[in-house]
Amino acid sequence: MTQQSVEPRTATEDAGEGTRVPAGRSWLDRYFHISKRGSTVAREVRGGVTTFMAMAYILLLNPLILSGKDVAGDTLGQKGLITATAFAAALTTLLMGFVGKVPLALAAGLSVSGVLSSQVAPQMTWPQAMGMCVMYGVVIMLLVVTGLREMIMNAIPLALKHGITMGIGLFIALIGFYKSGFVHQGKATPVTLGPAGELAGWPVLLFAGTLLLIFMLQARNLPGAILIGIVTGTVVAAILNSAGVIDPKQWASGAAPELHGSAVSMPDFSLFGHVEFGGWGKVGAMTVGMIVFTLVLAGFFDAMATIIGVGTEAQLADAKGRMPGLSKALFIDGAGGAIGGVAGGSGQTVFIESATGVGEGARTGLASVVTGLFFAACLFFTPLTAIVPQEVASAALVVIGSMMLMNARHVDWADRATAIPVFLTVVVMPFTYSITAGVSAGVISYVAIKSAQGKAREIGAFMWGLTVIFLVYFALHPIEGWLGVH
Repeated sequence: MTQQSVEPRTATEDAGEGTRVPAGRSWLDRYFHISKRGSTVAREVRGGVTTFMAMAYILLLNPLILSGKDVAGDTLGQKGLITATAFAAALTTLLMGFVGKVPLALAAGLSVSGVLSSQVAPQMTWPQAMGMCVMYGVVIMLLVVTGLREMIMNAIPLALKHGITMGIGLFIALIGFYKSGFVHQGKATPVTLGPAGELAGWPVLLFAGTLLLIFMLQARNLPGAILIGIVTGTVVAAILNSAGVIDPKQWASGAAPELHGSAVSMPDFSLFGHVEFGGWGKVGAMTVGMIVFTLVLAGFFDAMATIIGVGTEAQLADAKGRMPGLSKALFIDGAGGAIGGVAGGSGQTVFIESATGVGEGARTGLASVVTGLFFAACLFFTPLTAIVPQEVASAALVVIGSMMLMNARHVDWADRATAIPVFLTVVVMPFTYSITAGVSAGVISYVAIKSAQGKAREIGAFMWGLTVIFLVYFALHPIEGWLGVH
Protein backbone atom coordinates (compact mmCIF):
# COMPACT_ATOMS: atom_id res chain seq x y z
CA MET A 1 0.00 0.00 0.00
CA THR A 2 1.19 3.52 -0.69
CA GLN A 3 1.51 6.14 1.99
CA GLN A 4 -0.05 8.73 -0.26
CA SER A 5 -3.73 9.39 0.30
CA VAL A 6 -6.43 11.36 -1.43
CA GLU A 7 -8.28 13.67 0.91
CA PRO A 8 -11.99 14.47 0.43
CA ARG A 9 -12.47 17.01 -2.28
CA THR A 10 -14.41 20.23 -2.09
CA ALA A 11 -17.86 20.60 -3.55
CA THR A 12 -16.45 22.34 -6.60
CA GLU A 13 -13.93 19.57 -7.18
CA ASP A 14 -16.66 16.99 -6.69
CA ALA A 15 -18.58 18.53 -9.51
CA GLY A 16 -15.64 18.15 -11.83
CA GLU A 17 -13.39 20.66 -13.51
CA GLY A 18 -15.25 23.39 -15.28
CA THR A 19 -18.54 22.13 -13.91
CA ARG A 20 -20.76 24.25 -11.76
CA VAL A 21 -21.98 22.73 -8.50
CA PRO A 22 -25.63 21.74 -8.90
CA ALA A 23 -27.98 24.13 -7.14
CA GLY A 24 -30.34 22.99 -4.42
CA ARG A 25 -28.02 20.54 -2.70
CA SER A 26 -28.47 20.44 1.06
CA TRP A 27 -25.59 21.10 3.46
CA LEU A 28 -25.76 17.40 4.34
CA ASP A 29 -25.20 16.48 0.69
CA ARG A 30 -22.38 18.97 0.31
CA TYR A 31 -20.60 17.98 3.50
CA PHE A 32 -20.67 14.21 2.95
CA HIS A 33 -20.50 14.33 -0.90
CA ILE A 34 -23.61 12.12 -1.10
CA SER A 35 -24.65 12.96 -4.67
CA LYS A 36 -21.08 12.86 -5.97
CA ARG A 37 -20.64 9.33 -4.68
CA GLY A 38 -23.85 8.18 -6.30
CA SER A 39 -25.83 7.77 -3.11
CA THR A 40 -28.87 9.22 -1.37
CA VAL A 41 -29.68 10.11 2.22
CA ALA A 42 -32.09 7.16 2.38
CA ARG A 43 -29.39 4.72 1.26
CA GLU A 44 -26.94 6.12 3.79
CA VAL A 45 -29.44 5.76 6.61
CA ARG A 46 -30.31 2.22 5.53
CA GLY A 47 -26.62 1.34 5.27
CA GLY A 48 -25.88 2.80 8.70
CA VAL A 49 -28.69 0.82 10.32
CA THR A 50 -27.57 -2.37 8.57
CA THR A 51 -23.98 -1.93 9.77
CA PHE A 52 -25.20 -1.44 13.33
CA MET A 53 -27.35 -4.57 13.14
CA ALA A 54 -24.37 -6.54 11.85
CA MET A 55 -21.99 -5.47 14.63
CA ALA A 56 -24.29 -4.82 17.62
CA TYR A 57 -23.15 -8.18 19.01
CA ILE A 58 -19.99 -6.43 20.24
CA LEU A 59 -22.06 -4.93 23.08
CA LEU A 60 -22.41 -8.49 24.39
CA LEU A 61 -19.14 -10.12 23.41
CA ASN A 62 -16.69 -7.48 24.57
CA PRO A 63 -17.99 -7.52 28.18
CA LEU A 64 -17.89 -11.32 28.01
CA ILE A 65 -14.23 -11.43 26.99
CA LEU A 66 -13.23 -8.78 29.56
CA SER A 67 -15.15 -10.46 32.39
CA GLY A 68 -12.09 -12.17 33.90
CA LYS A 69 -10.06 -11.19 36.96
CA ASP A 70 -6.89 -9.14 36.88
CA VAL A 71 -3.71 -9.84 38.83
CA ALA A 72 -5.31 -8.36 41.96
CA GLY A 73 -8.40 -10.52 41.63
CA ASP A 74 -10.65 -7.61 40.62
CA THR A 75 -13.19 -7.69 37.79
CA LEU A 76 -14.85 -5.05 35.65
CA GLY A 77 -18.58 -4.58 36.26
CA GLN A 78 -20.82 -5.83 33.45
CA LYS A 79 -22.96 -2.70 33.24
CA GLY A 80 -19.88 -0.50 33.28
CA LEU A 81 -18.35 -2.59 30.49
CA ILE A 82 -21.49 -2.38 28.36
CA THR A 83 -21.55 1.40 28.79
CA ALA A 84 -17.84 1.70 27.98
CA THR A 85 -18.22 -0.50 24.90
CA ALA A 86 -21.21 1.47 23.58
CA PHE A 87 -19.69 4.87 24.37
CA ALA A 88 -16.32 4.18 22.73
CA ALA A 89 -17.99 2.65 19.65
CA ALA A 90 -20.34 5.62 19.33
CA LEU A 91 -17.62 8.25 19.70
CA THR A 92 -15.08 6.67 17.31
CA THR A 93 -17.70 5.82 14.69
CA LEU A 94 -19.08 9.37 14.80
CA LEU A 95 -15.53 10.69 14.39
CA MET A 96 -15.06 8.43 11.38
CA GLY A 97 -18.29 9.73 9.89
CA PHE A 98 -17.80 13.46 10.48
CA VAL A 99 -14.00 13.62 10.02
CA GLY A 100 -13.07 10.60 7.87
CA LYS A 101 -16.30 10.92 5.82
CA VAL A 102 -16.22 7.24 4.87
CA PRO A 103 -18.73 4.44 5.67
CA LEU A 104 -16.58 2.70 8.29
CA ALA A 105 -17.77 1.82 11.78
CA LEU A 106 -15.55 1.12 14.79
CA ALA A 107 -15.99 -0.83 18.02
CA ALA A 108 -13.93 -2.80 20.51
CA GLY A 109 -11.57 -5.13 18.65
CA LEU A 110 -12.09 -8.69 19.88
CA SER A 111 -8.45 -9.47 19.13
CA VAL A 112 -7.34 -6.56 21.33
CA SER A 113 -9.76 -7.57 24.08
CA GLY A 114 -8.45 -11.12 23.83
CA VAL A 115 -4.91 -9.93 24.45
CA LEU A 116 -6.02 -7.76 27.37
CA SER A 117 -7.93 -10.57 29.09
CA SER A 118 -5.52 -13.45 28.48
CA GLN A 119 -2.10 -11.81 28.58
CA VAL A 120 -2.29 -8.38 30.19
CA ALA A 121 -4.82 -8.69 33.04
CA PRO A 122 -3.13 -11.79 34.57
CA GLN A 123 0.00 -9.64 35.01
CA MET A 124 -1.48 -6.20 35.74
CA THR A 125 -4.52 -4.50 37.20
CA TRP A 126 -7.34 -3.52 34.85
CA PRO A 127 -6.52 0.22 35.06
CA GLN A 128 -2.93 -0.61 34.07
CA ALA A 129 -4.23 -2.80 31.23
CA MET A 130 -6.32 0.11 29.93
CA GLY A 131 -3.20 2.24 30.19
CA MET A 132 -1.51 -0.19 27.82
CA CYS A 133 -4.46 0.33 25.47
CA VAL A 134 -3.88 4.06 25.46
CA MET A 135 -0.17 3.49 24.79
CA TYR A 136 -0.74 1.23 21.81
CA GLY A 137 -3.25 3.72 20.38
CA VAL A 138 -0.70 6.52 20.64
CA VAL A 139 1.92 4.31 18.97
CA ILE A 140 -0.40 3.63 16.03
CA MET A 141 -1.19 7.33 15.63
CA LEU A 142 2.54 8.13 15.58
CA LEU A 143 3.10 5.42 12.99
CA VAL A 144 0.46 6.99 10.75
CA VAL A 145 1.71 10.55 11.22
CA THR A 146 5.39 9.70 10.65
CA GLY A 147 4.76 7.41 7.69
CA LEU A 148 6.32 4.38 9.43
CA ARG A 149 3.03 2.55 8.88
CA GLU A 150 3.97 1.79 5.29
CA MET A 151 7.41 0.45 6.23
CA ILE A 152 6.01 -1.89 8.88
CA MET A 153 3.14 -3.07 6.70
CA ASN A 154 5.51 -3.88 3.87
CA ALA A 155 8.09 -5.54 6.14
CA ILE A 156 5.80 -8.28 7.49
CA PRO A 157 4.95 -10.84 4.77
CA LEU A 158 1.33 -10.81 3.68
CA ALA A 159 0.96 -14.51 4.44
CA LEU A 160 1.98 -13.93 8.06
CA LYS A 161 -0.57 -11.13 8.37
CA HIS A 162 -3.25 -13.59 7.25
CA GLY A 163 -1.83 -16.16 9.65
CA ILE A 164 -2.07 -13.71 12.56
CA THR A 165 -5.72 -13.02 11.73
CA MET A 166 -6.47 -16.75 11.46
CA GLY A 167 -4.69 -17.52 14.73
CA ILE A 168 -6.64 -14.83 16.55
CA GLY A 169 -9.80 -16.33 15.05
CA LEU A 170 -9.03 -19.75 16.54
CA PHE A 171 -8.09 -18.09 19.81
CA ILE A 172 -11.44 -16.26 19.97
CA ALA A 173 -13.31 -19.45 19.02
CA LEU A 174 -11.59 -21.32 21.87
CA ILE A 175 -12.71 -18.62 24.30
CA GLY A 176 -16.28 -19.03 23.04
CA PHE A 177 -16.25 -22.82 23.38
CA TYR A 178 -14.77 -22.60 26.88
CA LYS A 179 -17.04 -19.87 28.25
CA SER A 180 -20.12 -21.68 26.92
CA GLY A 181 -19.25 -24.87 28.78
CA PHE A 182 -18.90 -26.83 25.53
CA VAL A 183 -15.19 -27.35 26.30
CA HIS A 184 -13.84 -27.98 29.79
CA GLN A 185 -10.42 -28.63 31.28
CA GLY A 186 -10.09 -32.39 31.45
CA LYS A 187 -8.67 -34.52 34.23
CA ALA A 188 -6.78 -36.99 32.06
CA THR A 189 -6.63 -34.73 28.96
CA PRO A 190 -5.89 -31.03 28.51
CA VAL A 191 -9.46 -30.38 27.32
CA THR A 192 -12.64 -32.42 27.07
CA LEU A 193 -16.20 -32.21 25.75
CA GLY A 194 -18.27 -30.82 28.61
CA PRO A 195 -17.26 -31.46 32.22
CA ALA A 196 -16.88 -35.23 31.83
CA GLY A 197 -16.79 -36.10 28.13
CA GLU A 198 -20.40 -35.13 27.44
CA LEU A 199 -22.50 -31.99 27.29
CA ALA A 200 -24.29 -31.22 30.55
CA GLY A 201 -27.32 -29.00 31.01
CA TRP A 202 -29.69 -26.95 28.88
CA PRO A 203 -27.51 -23.81 28.68
CA VAL A 204 -24.74 -25.51 26.67
CA LEU A 205 -27.33 -27.05 24.36
CA LEU A 206 -28.73 -23.57 23.85
CA PHE A 207 -25.21 -22.47 22.90
CA ALA A 208 -24.99 -25.24 20.30
CA GLY A 209 -28.43 -24.40 18.91
CA THR A 210 -27.65 -20.68 18.70
CA LEU A 211 -24.35 -21.44 16.97
CA LEU A 212 -26.04 -23.61 14.34
CA LEU A 213 -28.79 -21.03 13.81
CA ILE A 214 -26.28 -18.24 13.14
CA PHE A 215 -24.35 -20.44 10.70
CA MET A 216 -27.59 -21.33 8.88
CA LEU A 217 -28.59 -17.67 8.61
CA GLN A 218 -25.13 -16.74 7.34
CA ALA A 219 -25.35 -19.49 4.73
CA ARG A 220 -28.47 -17.78 3.43
CA ASN A 221 -26.60 -14.42 3.39
CA LEU A 222 -29.10 -12.87 5.79
CA PRO A 223 -27.96 -9.41 7.02
CA GLY A 224 -27.59 -9.22 10.79
CA ALA A 225 -27.37 -13.01 11.14
CA ILE A 226 -25.28 -12.81 14.32
CA LEU A 227 -27.60 -10.33 16.03
CA ILE A 228 -30.71 -12.31 14.99
CA GLY A 229 -29.15 -15.49 16.38
CA ILE A 230 -28.30 -13.79 19.69
CA VAL A 231 -31.79 -12.30 20.06
CA THR A 232 -33.42 -15.65 19.23
CA GLY A 233 -31.21 -17.54 21.66
CA THR A 234 -31.96 -15.01 24.40
CA VAL A 235 -35.72 -15.26 23.83
CA VAL A 236 -35.55 -19.07 24.00
CA ALA A 237 -33.46 -18.84 27.17
CA ALA A 238 -36.01 -16.50 28.76
CA ILE A 239 -38.88 -18.85 27.83
CA LEU A 240 -37.08 -21.91 29.26
CA ASN A 241 -36.24 -19.95 32.39
CA SER A 242 -39.80 -18.70 32.93
CA ALA A 243 -41.11 -22.25 32.45
CA GLY A 244 -38.82 -23.47 35.20
CA VAL A 245 -36.96 -25.85 32.89
CA ILE A 246 -33.51 -24.56 33.82
CA ASP A 247 -32.10 -24.09 37.29
CA PRO A 248 -30.67 -20.52 37.47
CA LYS A 249 -27.46 -21.97 38.90
CA GLN A 250 -26.83 -23.82 35.62
CA TRP A 251 -26.17 -20.58 33.76
CA ALA A 252 -22.49 -19.66 33.49
CA SER A 253 -23.17 -16.26 35.02
CA GLY A 254 -25.04 -17.85 37.91
CA ALA A 255 -28.06 -15.63 37.19
CA ALA A 256 -31.19 -16.30 35.18
CA PRO A 257 -31.73 -14.36 31.93
CA GLU A 258 -34.52 -12.10 33.09
CA LEU A 259 -35.13 -8.37 33.23
CA HIS A 260 -35.12 -6.79 36.67
CA GLY A 261 -36.87 -3.44 36.69
CA SER A 262 -37.01 -1.07 33.73
CA ALA A 263 -35.47 -1.79 30.32
CA VAL A 264 -34.11 1.77 30.29
CA SER A 265 -31.45 3.12 32.65
CA MET A 266 -28.80 5.80 32.85
CA PRO A 267 -25.33 4.85 31.53
CA ASP A 268 -22.80 3.51 34.03
CA PHE A 269 -19.57 5.44 33.48
CA SER A 270 -17.83 3.90 36.50
CA LEU A 271 -14.93 2.64 34.36
CA PHE A 272 -14.32 5.92 32.54
CA GLY A 273 -10.89 7.41 33.20
CA HIS A 274 -9.62 4.46 35.27
CA VAL A 275 -6.23 4.39 33.55
CA GLU A 276 -2.81 3.93 35.11
CA PHE A 277 0.62 4.33 33.52
CA GLY A 278 2.81 3.05 36.32
CA GLY A 279 3.37 0.16 38.68
CA TRP A 280 4.93 -2.05 36.02
CA GLY A 281 8.08 -2.75 38.02
CA LYS A 282 7.11 -6.35 38.80
CA VAL A 283 6.31 -7.03 35.16
CA GLY A 284 9.49 -5.63 33.65
CA ALA A 285 10.23 -3.34 30.71
CA MET A 286 10.68 -6.28 28.33
CA THR A 287 7.23 -7.66 29.09
CA VAL A 288 5.63 -4.21 28.83
CA GLY A 289 7.26 -3.69 25.45
CA MET A 290 6.06 -7.09 24.22
CA ILE A 291 2.52 -6.38 25.38
CA VAL A 292 2.40 -3.02 23.59
CA PHE A 293 3.83 -4.63 20.44
CA THR A 294 1.26 -7.45 20.62
CA LEU A 295 -1.58 -4.94 21.01
CA VAL A 296 -0.27 -3.02 17.99
CA LEU A 297 -0.23 -6.28 16.02
CA ALA A 298 -3.76 -7.14 17.15
CA GLY A 299 -5.22 -3.69 16.58
CA PHE A 300 -3.35 -2.27 13.60
CA PHE A 301 -2.40 -4.73 10.90
CA ASP A 302 -5.97 -5.66 9.99
CA ALA A 303 -7.10 -2.03 9.91
CA MET A 304 -5.34 -1.15 6.65
CA ALA A 305 -6.73 -4.15 4.78
CA THR A 306 -10.22 -3.61 6.21
CA ILE A 307 -10.31 0.08 5.35
CA ILE A 308 -9.07 -0.47 1.81
CA GLY A 309 -11.26 -3.56 1.36
CA VAL A 310 -14.46 -1.81 2.39
CA GLY A 311 -13.42 1.35 0.53
CA THR A 312 -12.90 -0.63 -2.65
CA GLU A 313 -16.30 -2.31 -2.28
CA ALA A 314 -17.81 1.15 -1.86
CA GLN A 315 -16.01 2.20 -5.06
CA LEU A 316 -14.06 4.86 -3.18
CA ALA A 317 -10.54 3.47 -3.69
CA ASP A 318 -8.58 3.69 -6.91
CA ALA A 319 -6.35 1.00 -8.42
CA LYS A 320 -3.50 1.96 -6.06
CA GLY A 321 -5.67 1.65 -2.96
CA ARG A 322 -6.00 5.40 -2.46
CA MET A 323 -9.32 6.64 -1.17
CA PRO A 324 -10.81 9.84 0.28
CA GLY A 325 -9.79 10.34 3.89
CA LEU A 326 -7.44 7.32 4.03
CA SER A 327 -4.90 8.95 6.33
CA LYS A 328 -7.67 10.37 8.50
CA ALA A 329 -9.37 6.98 8.69
CA LEU A 330 -6.13 5.30 9.77
CA PHE A 331 -5.46 8.01 12.34
CA ILE A 332 -8.98 7.69 13.81
CA ASP A 333 -8.54 3.91 13.94
CA GLY A 334 -5.37 4.46 15.97
CA ALA A 335 -7.06 7.04 18.17
CA GLY A 336 -9.67 4.38 18.86
CA GLY A 337 -7.10 2.50 20.92
CA ALA A 338 -6.59 5.46 23.23
CA ILE A 339 -10.29 6.36 23.36
CA GLY A 340 -11.25 2.78 24.23
CA GLY A 341 -8.61 2.65 26.94
CA VAL A 342 -9.80 5.87 28.57
CA ALA A 343 -13.43 4.71 28.34
CA GLY A 344 -12.51 1.40 29.95
CA GLY A 345 -13.81 -0.76 27.11
CA SER A 346 -10.68 -1.89 25.18
CA GLY A 347 -9.16 -0.51 21.97
CA GLN A 348 -11.48 0.34 19.07
CA THR A 349 -10.83 -0.70 15.50
CA VAL A 350 -12.59 -0.64 12.12
CA PHE A 351 -15.03 -3.55 11.74
CA ILE A 352 -15.26 -5.59 8.54
CA GLU A 353 -19.03 -5.64 9.18
CA SER A 354 -18.98 -2.13 7.71
CA ALA A 355 -19.14 -3.95 4.38
CA THR A 356 -22.75 -4.95 5.12
CA GLY A 357 -23.76 -1.29 5.11
CA VAL A 358 -21.83 -0.72 1.91
CA GLY A 359 -23.75 -3.63 0.42
CA GLU A 360 -26.95 -1.73 1.22
CA GLY A 361 -25.69 1.32 -0.68
CA ALA A 362 -23.68 3.30 1.92
CA ARG A 363 -20.95 5.40 0.32
CA THR A 364 -20.31 8.27 2.72
CA GLY A 365 -19.62 9.13 6.34
CA LEU A 366 -23.32 9.80 6.90
CA ALA A 367 -23.82 6.03 7.25
CA SER A 368 -21.18 5.99 10.01
CA VAL A 369 -22.96 8.85 11.76
CA VAL A 370 -26.18 6.81 11.76
CA THR A 371 -24.35 3.76 13.13
CA GLY A 372 -22.68 5.86 15.80
CA LEU A 373 -26.01 7.35 16.89
CA PHE A 374 -27.46 3.86 17.33
CA PHE A 375 -24.52 2.90 19.53
CA ALA A 376 -25.09 6.08 21.53
CA ALA A 377 -28.75 5.15 22.00
CA CYS A 378 -27.66 1.79 23.40
CA LEU A 379 -26.10 3.61 26.35
CA PHE A 380 -29.59 3.85 27.82
CA PHE A 381 -30.59 0.21 27.26
CA THR A 382 -27.93 -1.55 29.34
CA PRO A 383 -30.49 -3.69 31.27
CA LEU A 384 -31.70 -5.28 28.01
CA THR A 385 -28.15 -6.12 26.96
CA ALA A 386 -27.29 -7.54 30.37
CA ILE A 387 -29.95 -10.29 30.19
CA VAL A 388 -28.23 -12.08 27.29
CA PRO A 389 -26.86 -15.39 28.66
CA GLN A 390 -23.12 -15.98 28.41
CA GLU A 391 -23.80 -19.24 26.55
CA VAL A 392 -25.72 -17.39 23.82
CA ALA A 393 -23.12 -14.66 23.44
CA SER A 394 -20.35 -17.28 23.29
CA ALA A 395 -21.88 -18.70 20.12
CA ALA A 396 -21.16 -15.40 18.37
CA LEU A 397 -17.49 -15.62 19.42
CA VAL A 398 -17.16 -18.96 17.63
CA VAL A 399 -18.86 -17.52 14.54
CA ILE A 400 -16.46 -14.55 14.46
CA GLY A 401 -13.56 -16.98 14.78
CA SER A 402 -14.78 -18.94 11.78
CA MET A 403 -15.06 -15.76 9.74
CA MET A 404 -11.46 -14.81 10.55
CA LEU A 405 -10.29 -18.23 9.37
CA MET A 406 -11.52 -17.42 5.87
CA ASN A 407 -8.15 -15.70 5.36
CA ALA A 408 -6.80 -19.21 4.69
CA ARG A 409 -7.84 -18.80 1.05
CA HIS A 410 -5.12 -16.17 0.60
CA VAL A 411 -2.27 -18.47 1.72
CA ASP A 412 -0.17 -20.48 -0.74
CA TRP A 413 -0.16 -23.79 1.11
CA ALA A 414 2.06 -25.40 -1.54
CA ASP A 415 4.95 -23.12 -0.57
CA ARG A 416 6.56 -24.52 2.58
CA ALA A 417 8.35 -21.23 3.29
CA THR A 418 4.90 -19.69 3.63
CA ALA A 419 2.76 -22.57 4.86
CA ILE A 420 4.91 -23.61 7.84
CA PRO A 421 5.19 -20.16 9.47
CA VAL A 422 1.47 -19.57 8.92
CA PHE A 423 0.66 -22.98 10.39
CA LEU A 424 2.77 -22.32 13.48
CA THR A 425 1.27 -18.86 13.91
CA VAL A 426 -2.27 -20.24 13.72
CA VAL A 427 -1.89 -23.25 16.03
CA VAL A 428 0.48 -21.84 18.65
CA MET A 429 -1.92 -19.01 19.57
CA PRO A 430 -4.81 -21.18 20.86
CA PHE A 431 -2.57 -24.02 22.08
CA THR A 432 -0.53 -21.67 24.31
CA TYR A 433 -3.41 -19.25 24.95
CA SER A 434 -1.05 -16.50 23.85
CA ILE A 435 -1.26 -14.30 20.75
CA THR A 436 2.31 -13.12 21.30
CA ALA A 437 3.61 -16.69 21.28
CA GLY A 438 1.86 -17.39 17.99
CA VAL A 439 3.25 -14.29 16.30
CA SER A 440 6.72 -15.07 17.66
CA ALA A 441 6.65 -18.64 16.35
CA GLY A 442 5.56 -17.46 12.92
CA VAL A 443 8.21 -14.74 12.59
CA ILE A 444 11.08 -16.92 13.84
CA SER A 445 10.17 -19.88 11.64
CA TYR A 446 9.75 -17.62 8.58
CA VAL A 447 13.23 -16.15 9.00
CA ALA A 448 14.75 -19.57 9.72
CA ILE A 449 13.20 -21.23 6.66
CA LYS A 450 14.05 -18.35 4.34
CA SER A 451 17.64 -18.47 5.60
CA ALA A 452 17.78 -22.23 5.04
CA GLN A 453 16.65 -21.66 1.45
CA GLY A 454 19.50 -19.20 0.90
CA LYS A 455 17.09 -16.26 0.67
CA ALA A 456 18.25 -14.31 3.71
CA ARG A 457 18.42 -11.09 1.67
CA GLU A 458 14.66 -11.27 1.06
CA ILE A 459 13.89 -11.10 4.77
CA GLY A 460 14.60 -7.46 5.52
CA ALA A 461 16.12 -5.70 8.51
CA PHE A 462 12.81 -5.23 10.32
CA MET A 463 12.03 -8.97 10.30
CA TRP A 464 15.55 -9.75 11.51
CA GLY A 465 15.05 -7.31 14.35
CA LEU A 466 11.71 -8.89 15.26
CA THR A 467 13.33 -12.32 15.24
CA VAL A 468 15.94 -11.23 17.76
CA ILE A 469 13.24 -9.72 20.01
CA PHE A 470 11.09 -12.86 19.83
CA LEU A 471 14.06 -15.15 20.50
CA VAL A 472 14.73 -13.16 23.66
CA TYR A 473 11.02 -13.44 24.49
CA PHE A 474 11.09 -17.25 24.30
CA ALA A 475 14.41 -17.48 26.15
CA LEU A 476 13.63 -14.78 28.69
CA HIS A 477 13.56 -17.10 31.72
CA PRO A 478 16.97 -18.73 31.16
CA ILE A 479 18.44 -15.33 30.21
CA GLU A 480 17.20 -13.84 33.47
CA GLY A 481 18.69 -16.82 35.36
CA TRP A 482 22.00 -16.36 33.57
CA LEU A 483 22.03 -12.65 34.44
CA GLY A 484 20.96 -13.34 37.99
CA VAL A 485 17.71 -11.34 37.58
CA HIS A 486 14.73 -12.59 39.57
